[in-house]
Amino acid sequence: MEEDGGERSSFVTGLIENRAKEVGVAAFDLRSATLHLSQYIETSSSYQNTKTLLHFYDPMVIIVSPNKFAPDGMVGVSELVDRFYASVKKAEMARACFDDTKVTLNNSCASEGTVLIKNLAAKEPSALGLDTYYKQYYLCLAAAAATIKCLSFMHRVEAEKGVIVTNHSLSVTFNGSFDHMNIDATSFYDSVQNLEIVEPLHSALWGTSNKKRSLFHMLKTTKTIGGTRLLRANLLQPLKDIETINTRLDCLDELMSNEQLFFGLSQVLRKFPKETVNLPLSDRVLCHFCFKPKKVTSKVLDTDNAKKSQTLISSIILLKTALDALPLLTKVLKDAQCFLLANIHKSICENEKYASIRNKIGEVIDEDVLHARVPFVARTQQCFAVKAGIDGLLDIARRSFCDTSEAIHSLATKYREDFKMPNLKLPFNNRQGFYFSIPQKDVQGKLPNKFIQVVKHGNNIHCSTLELASLNVRNKSAAGECYIRTEVCLEALMDAIREDVSVLTLLAEVLCLLDMIVNSFAHTISTKPVDRYTRPEFTENGPLAIDAGRHPILESIHNDFIPNNIFISEATNMLIVTGPNMSGKSTYLQQVCLMVILAQIGCYVPAHFSAIRVVDRIFTRMGTVDNLESNSSTFMTEMKETAFIMQNVSQRSLIVMDELGRATSSSDGFAIAWSCCEHLLSLKAYTIFATHMENLTELATIYPNVKILHFYVDLRNNRLDFKFQLMEGPRHVPHYGLLLAQVAGLPSSVIETARNITTRITEKEVQRMEVNCLQHNQIQMTYRIAQRLLCLKYSNQDENSIRQALQNLKESYINGRL
Repeated sequence: MEEDGGERSSFVTGLIENRAKEVGVAAFDLRSATLHLSQYIETSSSYQNTKTLLHFYDPMVIIVSPNKFAPDGMVGVSELVDRFYASVKKAEMARACFDDTKVTLNNSCASEGTVLIKNLAAKEPSALGLDTYYKQYYLCLAAAAATIKCLSFMHRVEAEKGVIVTNHSLSVTFNGSFDHMNIDATSFYDSVQNLEIVEPLHSALWGTSNKKRSLFHMLKTTKTIGGTRLLRANLLQPLKDIETINTRLDCLDELMSNEQLFFGLSQVLRKFPKETVNLPLSDRVLCHFCFKPKKVTSKVLDTDNAKKSQTLISSIILLKTALDALPLLTKVLKDAQCFLLANIHKSICENEKYASIRNKIGEVIDEDVLHARVPFVARTQQCFAVKAGIDGLLDIARRSFCDTSEAIHSLATKYREDFKMPNLKLPFNNRQGFYFSIPQKDVQGKLPNKFIQVVKHGNNIHCSTLELASLNVRNKSAAGECYIRTEVCLEALMDAIREDVSVLTLLAEVLCLLDMIVNSFAHTISTKPVDRYTRPEFTENGPLAIDAGRHPILESIHNDFIPNNIFISEATNMLIVTGPNMSGKSTYLQQVCLMVILAQIGCYVPAHFSAIRVVDRIFTRMGTVDNLESNSSTFMTEMKETAFIMQNVSQRSLIVMDELGRATSSSDGFAIAWSCCEHLLSLKAYTIFATHMENLTELATIYPNVKILHFYVDLRNNRLDFKFQLMEGPRHVPHYGLLLAQVAGLPSSVIETARNITTRITEKEVQRMEVNCLQHNQIQMTYRIAQRLLCLKYSNQDENSIRQALQNLKESYINGRL
């Protein structure tokens, strides 16, 4: 490594990905001894998120695994480096260098990257969330292992210029993608699981069939695997760019106001080919045009070569079907007004390259060939994809394929007559070819000895014969020969298409995006009553304000769901929510986070009105459970999660904490909760803190940027009537724990004794809290005025409206109505 004068990049970057298109990035800054770790789902077929990170780091060396040793679908980042970063030094390291494992972390199996970071990081592992972080973010830790090994190797080769990192000296940061919000996963019950974004938290309780309990399954009405994958990636990594969010929202506005456009797009998207073999169009097709194989003329006929050729032919047919549907998309988008749809029309529908590619395909591929999902129909379409007369050997192979197919059907007809089995059927699958299916009721006694491989399958018997097996081999061999000869015929076409592969990448991304916006977002909104979902507004520095917000998942389960408001601003950046057990605190915390996520993926939210300051990270501290894998008690797990939040919170974070400190002694738990609140109050992050500790409400008498809320409960005849309505100010509900304990069946004598004890403890405390609240009422009123003024500062109202609002504020202050 050469010395630089301060201008050249000092980053060495490691990249790794998996089949789910998750990418792990480790960027080591040689100047500052800092390691930046990122892991995210690559939402773009062109690897735009990875390009953004590489552009930011501008690395001097990029470390990847060799292409030839990587499984299919895991070579994208390596190809990306070859194509776009050819001027950057590329270091290839064996894939084992990225994911070696060893037993070392708390007596559990952890990756080598985890061990290295644990030993080298300046912070404690618990502060980094490393004790359990490695389970979710193993990819970036694997990239870190390879990067540090590479640096060590450089040191051995060039001792005077290499680097060795000493223990506990490395500054380590965990990030996602710069363009997306991070939803942190730092514990056994991580944020994604707590918020039920992908899977229900208690699926066993609700039943395995009730998948609607998660946000992902509620929105998963997409029609393609690519659109479904993009939806999942967006929910796990919401956007941060307001312009991009508003572009999606403008599109939704037009779809909701233009019924013809909405239903037209829904119908057109169905014309594009659905995916097969669990691979979307972008992966199935584009990989063949991005990676050029060796010439196929020398191929021998074997199973692997035939299968690869078959996949290529299927991809060409998929591409043809997609291009055939483009004129319909052009017709529907012709009069679209919003920027997103108009830009799609301009970049896709008006792009002559698609027509050119379609014409090139039409010169070789038969016009009547269609993409099929039925196995034998698909095989036939693939064998006859190329026009007749182009290749003599292909025509001969086709004749052999037709002859053996005809012979197989003739054999089935013969067996029906000979063995008096009129209901004998001839199914086909790709694994075993043709086989016989005979209803059990048609079999009297045993099957004739001619039938072999007899298997019961429901009410049918599946079997074969030696004659059928022989014909199957010949048929498969003929089909394989067709595939090989077809690929030879397609070589020139493939080379021609490769020249315009970028437009195919764009088409694949556009189809996934349209599928998500039209078939998921717009469909979900259209199935709700009018005005139940509304467009959120975004501000750079304004408040998080939601009027009559509802839980997007639970409202579909409970028709009488009670809406609630939220208002957090720079002037009041902490809400302390109190209320009895089961009054709705945890649901409320989850509801706020899910609405922010919905808004930042560019979807409407279930509320009358919402204004949102863009959130860069969501932290949750919810749930109480021992973590046996890391040898952590409930309280220790709480503290590790809280430490991670304190170490990594930013000014634009949203922090949701539920019942901090209740897993230890009451005095220590209260002290920790109080001090954590004080620390968070010194930041600009928005915090919602739910608690049973009523003493915490005294924070509002000291810090004016604290607001106290409570869930209203009506107490009648020693029974709790839950209203699930959020109201301002503190409210003491006496002995609600005892009332719930009584409902649970504790003996009445135990309840009565407990009531006498708690009455003596809390009586004086409640009186003292009420006096404190009265004494600090004036300063609270002054702070509320400042809060209203800040809101007016960031509002979009005209001058006259602001003047009127100021006048109303003045009158409210004089009359004491604030």
